[in-house]
Amino acid sequence: MSALRTAVVVGNPKPASRTLEAASYVARRLTGDVDALVVDLATLGAGLLDWSDPEVGRVVEEVAAADLVVVASPTYKGSITGLLKLFLDRFAPGDLTGVVVPLMLGGGPGHALAPELALRPVLAELRALVPVRGLYVLDRQHDDPAAYDAWLDEAVPVVRTLLDHLPRPTGVPA
Repeated sequence: MSALRTAVVVGNPKPASRTLEAASYVARRLTGDVDALVVDLATLGAGLLDWSDPEVGRVVEEVAAADLVVVASPTYKGSITGLLKLFLDRFAPGDLTGVVVPLMLGGGPGHALAPELALRPVLAELRALVPVRGLYVLDRQHDDPAAYDAWLDEAVPVVRTLLDHLPRPTGVPA
């Protein structure tokens, strides 16, 4: 799977967050790819508000070209961050052509459905391929591999099968 293009998009307003650690871990476990494109939206700053910003435009193109995109956000008021929403607004329906995995971190089990109720609908509006249920991880367990195991047991076979069968542009090895 090393020829895959993997992207990790993190909408935490704090750079180098636990959300970033969690999303990077999920991407590695799903693909074995340690060279994923990491988009820590907190580092893009005000450029997210400027639709002509060349750096944000480049990042949007790279994410759109990815075979796998892990989209992650902390849970804010039961939903995704405005930062992530600003970024996702850059994509037209159909722009995300790879497999997309929603991930959210939160402070308690009361928001466990947030990935399904807050993030998946935005991804569905973009017509993204979201073949597995969203993953919710408690903040305090973000660095505990056991917090991911049951979800990964279900998700890895599905995601890898789809990634193995994604159409690739001419000249891109499978």
